[in-house]
Amino acid sequence: MNTSVSNIISAILVSILLSTCANRGTISGGEKDVEPPEITRESPKNFSTNFKENEIRIYFNEYVKIKDVQKQLIISPPMKTQPEITPLGSANKEIRIKIYDTLLPNTTYAFNFGQSIVDNNEENPYSFYRYVFSTGDYIDSLSVSGNILDAEKREPEDFVSVMLYEVDSTFTDSVIYKETPKYITNTLDSTTTFKLENLKAGKYLMIALKDANNSNKYEQKTDRIAFKKDFITIPTDESFELKLFKEAADFKIIRPNQTAGNKIAFGYEGDAENLKINLHTRTSSGFAKRVTKDSKSDTLYYWYMPKIEADSLFFSVTNKTYHDSMYVNIRDMKKDTLVIKPIQSGTLKIDENFELEGSVPFKAISKENITLLDKDSTKVDFAMTLDSLKNRYVFDFEKKEDDTYKMQLLPGALTDFFENTNDTLNYSIRTKNASDYGKARITLVNAVYPVIVQLTDTQGKIVAEQYGEKNAPFDFDNLNPGKFDIRVIFDTNKNGKWDAGNYLKKTQPERISYYPDKIEIRSNWDELYTFTLK
Repeated sequence: MNTSVSNIISAILVSILLSTCANRGTISGGEKDVEPPEITRESPKNFSTNFKENEIRIYFNEYVKIKDVQKQLIISPPMKTQPEITPLGSANKEIRIKIYDTLLPNTTYAFNFGQSIVDNNEENPYSFYRYVFSTGDYIDSLSVSGNILDAEKREPEDFVSVMLYEVDSTFTDSVIYKETPKYITNTLDSTTTFKLENLKAGKYLMIALKDANNSNKYEQKTDRIAFKKDFITIPTDESFELKLFKEAADFKIIRPNQTAGNKIAFGYEGDAENLKINLHTRTSSGFAKRVTKDSKSDTLYYWYMPKIEADSLFFSVTNKTYHDSMYVNIRDMKKDTLVIKPIQSGTLKIDENFELEGSVPFKAISKENITLLDKDSTKVDFAMTLDSLKNRYVFDFEKKEDDTYKMQLLPGALTDFFENTNDTLNYSIRTKNASDYGKARITLVNAVYPVIVQLTDTQGKIVAEQYGEKNAPFDFDNLNPGKFDIRVIFDTNKNGKWDAGNYLKKTQPERISYYPDKIEIRSNWDELYTFTLK
């Protein structure tokens, strides 16, 4: 072979080799898998009767895994001993359900997997798969449906459980605290509607729970509840509406304890409006006491002077029908020091008062040691009142637009419960122009009075409210610009506040209606809204 031909052949071989190397490992992407997995076989078959197995196997056409099974899987009726579901987190072409509970006779069971079954690669869900079997001769086939609302909020929470308790000769109202329901379903995370399926004919109590501990039992302290006052009868064509609310906790005193010298903390649950704390230990002459409330927690502080020479103090606590007695062990502890802080800082609205809060109960105030000056250094007169429970002094004075106010408290202006006084304190606050705020006039149509009209911010916090007993517009002034909700509370019991329901008393929460759209308040602008109530 001559040199020329040899070189040509070599060049061709090198070219082929380079082309092969270049193509090696090249991946053609292809289309993304969007198809959910498919079930190829179930053992025993879905909707089996006379079920006596302790294991269920579900086979798929591809590798699958289970996600969020604790939230997504709903077993109805609930099992006292939870079954073992495998594999969790890892991929397999089959799901195994190992049953450890003793199954009830002649009962239809349903495993609703929600969105928990997904393929291994793209996590396409096999949505709302239900495996159903009966320990009797037939599958119960009745159903009931409805929707979930929230008594306070515009939108209800997700993952709300809806439950049915069978009303038979053993039924009592307390069953929801002690037992799991006969049937259960869940709204999961994508809908406010519910449907309970494979039910047996009968009479039932229907409730809904935002079940914080996933216990399938009502726990007043942590759960939100909704209930139908009257029992329901299945079969029925009625669609049911359930309004969730947080029940006011039954009043209870949490064991009191000493937190500082001459200071006892009484933690509590429930409504403490009529709470009275009485000391029954012998005291000396000149004894004084005060009760204040913690601004951040459900705690009352019992302060006393002078020191009591005893190892423990004996108290009685009453609140409406509640009565309890308790001893509190005491020891030498340092007393709290007086710390004073303003409730408002920076900007003060024209219709707002300035407040100072103390860490120790206030005993006296000396107006002579307090000066209030405007931006022209002109003295401004003011009035003072003490909110004893909150331990706040409220300063009321005439304010002008676009002004600055400086308040100085000289030593001795404030005296606390233990005869301590303040150091020199200086505060500066300002007011804005009226044009910096907006106004809203709200007119109600079809209202049943009395009502409470509230404006709430995007977090649901109340920024303004008014109470009305007759048909007249509600005018809200000095509103900061922003977006708000209008809501109307129908104050059925005329106590000036919204009342939640009570399951045992069979009372529903007071009705709240929301204006259909959020409103926008703009500075230097008057907005008019007509709210037609259904």
